[in-house]
Amino acid sequence: MNQSHSPVLRHFNRNNSVSNFSRNVQVNSFKPRALMVRNQKFENNLDPKLEERFSTLRRKQLMNANGRNNSYQHQNLMNETNFQNIQYQQVTIVRPRRPINSWFVDSGCSRHMTGNHALLQDFKLKNGTHVAFGGDAGGKITGEGTVSNGVISFDKVNYCAQLNFNLLSVSQICDKSYSTLFDDSFCYILKPGFKIDNEWVVVKAPRDRDVYKLDMSQIDAETETTCLIAHASNDESQLWHRRLGHSNFRNMNRLVSGNHAVGIPSKKFSTTDLCPACLKGKQHRMSFKSKQENSISKPLQMLHMDLFGPTNVQSIGKKSYCFVIIDDFTRFSWVYFLHAKSETAELLKEFIIKVENQLECKVKVLRSDNGTEFKNANVDLFCAEKGIARQFSAPRTPQQNGVAERKNRTLIEAARSMLADAKIPITFWDEAIATACFVQNRTLLVQDKQKTSYELLFGRKPNISYLKAFGCPVSILNLNDHLGKFESKSDDGFFLGYSSVSKAYRVFNSKTNTVIETINVKFLENSFPLVAHGPEWLFDLDSLSKSFNTNLFDFSGITNKESGDLGCFSDDSDNDEDGNLNSEYPFMSFHNPDHVKSSQDPGPSGSHEDQESNNLEEDVNPQGSPNDGGSVQNQPSSDPNVEVVPESFDYFINSPDQVPNFTPHTSTILQDLPNLNTSNLESQVQGGDIPIHRIHKKHPVSQIIGPLNQRTTRSQTEQANVCLYSCFLSHVVPKNISEALKDNSWIEAMQEELLQFRKQEVWKLVDLPEGENAIGTRWLYKNKPDERGIVVRNKARLIAQGYTQEEGIDYEEVFAPVARLEAIRVFLAYASFMKFKVFQMDVKGAFLYGPITDDVYVRQPPGFEDPDYPHRVYKLSKALYGLHQAPRIWYETLSKHVLEHGFTRGQIDPTLFMKRENDDLLCVQVYVDDIIFGSTSASMCKEFEEIMKSRFQMSSMGEINFFLGFKVKQSADGIFINQSKFVEKLLKKFKMQDCQTIRTPSDVNCKIQPDPKGKAVDQTLYRSMIGSLMYLTASRPDIMYAVCVCARYQSDPKESHLVAVKRIFRYLKGKPNLGLWYPYEGNFELYSYSDSDFGGCALDRKSTTGGCQFLGPRLVSWQCKKQTNVSVSTAEAEYIAASAGCSQVLWLQNQLLDYGFNFLKTPIYIDNTAAMFITANPVQHSKTKHIEIRYHFLRDNSEKGLIILIKVHTDKQLADLFTKSFLSGQFEFLIQSIGLINHD
Repeated sequence: MNQSHSPVLRHFNRNNSVSNFSRNVQVNSFKPRALMVRNQKFENNLDPKLEERFSTLRRKQLMNANGRNNSYQHQNLMNETNFQNIQYQQVTIVRPRRPINSWFVDSGCSRHMTGNHALLQDFKLKNGTHVAFGGDAGGKITGEGTVSNGVISFDKVNYCAQLNFNLLSVSQICDKSYSTLFDDSFCYILKPGFKIDNEWVVVKAPRDRDVYKLDMSQIDAETETTCLIAHASNDESQLWHRRLGHSNFRNMNRLVSGNHAVGIPSKKFSTTDLCPACLKGKQHRMSFKSKQENSISKPLQMLHMDLFGPTNVQSIGKKSYCFVIIDDFTRFSWVYFLHAKSETAELLKEFIIKVENQLECKVKVLRSDNGTEFKNANVDLFCAEKGIARQFSAPRTPQQNGVAERKNRTLIEAARSMLADAKIPITFWDEAIATACFVQNRTLLVQDKQKTSYELLFGRKPNISYLKAFGCPVSILNLNDHLGKFESKSDDGFFLGYSSVSKAYRVFNSKTNTVIETINVKFLENSFPLVAHGPEWLFDLDSLSKSFNTNLFDFSGITNKESGDLGCFSDDSDNDEDGNLNSEYPFMSFHNPDHVKSSQDPGPSGSHEDQESNNLEEDVNPQGSPNDGGSVQNQPSSDPNVEVVPESFDYFINSPDQVPNFTPHTSTILQDLPNLNTSNLESQVQGGDIPIHRIHKKHPVSQIIGPLNQRTTRSQTEQANVCLYSCFLSHVVPKNISEALKDNSWIEAMQEELLQFRKQEVWKLVDLPEGENAIGTRWLYKNKPDERGIVVRNKARLIAQGYTQEEGIDYEEVFAPVARLEAIRVFLAYASFMKFKVFQMDVKGAFLYGPITDDVYVRQPPGFEDPDYPHRVYKLSKALYGLHQAPRIWYETLSKHVLEHGFTRGQIDPTLFMKRENDDLLCVQVYVDDIIFGSTSASMCKEFEEIMKSRFQMSSMGEINFFLGFKVKQSADGIFINQSKFVEKLLKKFKMQDCQTIRTPSDVNCKIQPDPKGKAVDQTLYRSMIGSLMYLTASRPDIMYAVCVCARYQSDPKESHLVAVKRIFRYLKGKPNLGLWYPYEGNFELYSYSDSDFGGCALDRKSTTGGCQFLGPRLVSWQCKKQTNVSVSTAEAEYIAASAGCSQVLWLQNQLLDYGFNFLKTPIYIDNTAAMFITANPVQHSKTKHIEIRYHFLRDNSEKGLIILIKVHTDKQLADLFTKSFLSGQFEFLIQSIGLINHD
């Protein structure tokens, strides 16, 4: 403790004789450890004669047994320290005889006591209690006074003549709001307000009256523990279990009892519950014994290494291999992530050079298996030049490379457990492994040395107080955006790891879809874990482990020589004391991968008030400390204004055979934290039969003809936000081929498209016949999002420029049916009624499966021309996107295949296919190449998947989540459909994120009308807003009327019309999650509502038709349309509206015939009696003779019994929602009545 900043409470300073005594003082039957104030020299500022006079008077006082002349106040000379500035009282253990100015600070003494009457001022006689001393008869308290030295004073000091010592009571000191602190050298009396962090409390002894009593029966410590250890709660134990990478509790308790790390509470960790994540990640067979002795005595004398992979799912950084290096002496580990094995040699060479420079040690031996990545001429030459010996395991004997193989297993099990616990997709495996290695280096004890790897390598204990649970939710301070006054200052995200280039945490920002490194973050570990959604294969930990292609075996029965011997190799693995490679919970190690986008956050400040941040700064990235993560750093640019992105990014652009230049920073290759500074994250997530690698020999990068930059700068990709959530990427869509060729992700997307052409034998390179014309081709680029708006795929599509085709020459029939949105809603409504799950799949390269009969020639794709035959063209054998006949050819191909397997096609909807087996029904709805299906029989669904995969390359997506822009959520009690992500996208697109919300989409008191004198607005912007809102009405009928009214003024929009459109966005801002609810319960009866707004259009006084149709409580169809004729009465307007509603009802009746429902006399609810009379009989000839004949089919269908009109009160007319504006109360009633809800 820094005494210069914490003044010590001075003690009485006199030269007293000191000698030993044979017993301790006992007061009130206690035997405390007596502590005496240390005598210290002081400068006597008094005159020597005056001091001699004081001594004489003092001797006289001591001779006065009755305590008379006590009015004389002894002035003890003290240090000039002011009492208010005093923080500590320093004492040491001595054994005085009859001390005068020495006081024992006694925790067992109930009150201050002295036997020296001369020390007391303001003495008062009292008839006190009897005091017992150890071994003596005790004594009686006969008085009380004050002891003072002129600077400090102690009042209520009891006088007991039989007491040979001066005692200060700890409890009486605490009564004055002061506190005491004891250590092995001193006792400190602390100023009021001093607080002790509970993290440092081992055990508490409660105060009982005026002493402190500890009940030993309440303390349960381990037998090897030498001090009292407090028990951590179950929740705290689980939290630290997660923070330490799911380390086993035995190792956690060893860290505490052995004081091997700083920042972890001094408590015993245990839990009554098994960790499900550890059970999923670590279960294994019994293990083998390893060698007990090790001759390695210094770091880097021997390095063990291994490469495991490839994975069947690439990491978020497009890596498939993990390169692990372990130092034999310290067991310190480094991990690097590679795209190909060929990168290993160059990486190893650079690692050895820089690790030797950083640690000032020499690598002497490399031990590995016989893989060609290690056993090659390149590495052999390097080791020969450096004088490094090589050791290889025997063929097919991985046990001889036991240290590396065991570390592989530890890391993989760590990744499994952490991914399972965090519930994030398996494509984050490199993130988990990187962080695991980082944690294990600081927490796992080397068996024979009983120290952590970090302490053995760097000579100091690691600080682990800043560790957090992998994947836990975080709140990130937004320092980049210009926020509104009332906008949230923080973004949500989750924790990934620790920065190696700054004192910061690495987190994923869910709002911006980027990985950033920041210190301005708050952790919500109590809300752990996250709830993630996605296909099942994204969370299949078993498939991940199997794909690592590493031997997770047990090492047993191996008798090895010393680790430095060139013979058989030892397995110096990280074993427990019992020799098992894995105990209750094996240790796990996480290292950060090499694919992180740098944050634009300012660096951490030394004055940051967050204690966690201060703890982080103490241990993160220490000067000169090596990096235990395999990472890629930027090479400095020669241009100070250009910041070059890492070469791992360039690798996908340059030749596939080129080895990327992994260049960890010269001062941080062995930094305390893994190096994760990559500016553009790439991810390739594929499942099923979809190819994993997208660079193919048929179209190598070397054949790309275009302005392919050898160096990609941040300025070229500054708009390319990186999306990590659910392991998907988000990129700016290139406008042309030139921009696409600057981004390796789009190059790979184009190569993947061309691979499909090759697989499907779409074309053949030929010379263009004379008289034939070649159709041009072009690339289209699109990001495909999921239900959350996260981009799941970068899709490049090569299309033919079909607009140059001539009808009758190049093609004949071109029509191809697609499913109507109403048909899709009917399908989902039926699924909810039948209570079966709906699944989704799509066809990869659908148009490429349809054979084309016409002779069609297309030019070679831009950027991928054949260098040997650049003037040739492709003759198409299959239909190509962009051709007029392509959709029809695809539909015919698909329907033919499905019908051949016993399906029937819908009579009204040709995109609906049905198959019945006994009482089970399978329904399939097709929208071009997107297919949804469901059945009352699970076996029929599996059979349909097999049917489709037998002919087409399919992508199975599991249960339907996102279809045609709709987010579909299937819960235990129904199906919810909404477009919340599209709402967010629109608000951001039109810069309405900060607008004030409003409760209705249109104003009752301010109707929209022509405004010829108003200020004109941008027509393109206005039409874009209307078009976007019209698409949103597919699941938001509550805005249907407001959008339709605003759409009437697209030809000449004014400022007042734009205000009305923005009001709709303000309404959407307040209710972004509103959607359609299809409950499992309820009937499946068809009924309809119809209404009109007479003369409602201010432009031409035409009426507005509104209507909605239900299947039980499920809204499946709705309309809002201005009538084509001017109605002369409300009866005519209502009659025309009912006629339009009848048309929709008849279509639904026919559609439902395919589902097995034959609805007759479908009720149509209207609120106009005259219209009902016109339908029944032409009784009002003067009001109906001018009505067009086509509207009278309402009467015809009524007579046939297909529909029936029913009168409904105006207040309960649900179709009113589509004809006029309402106040908030009635509006809320209507949207709730039609089944719009806010579903969580």
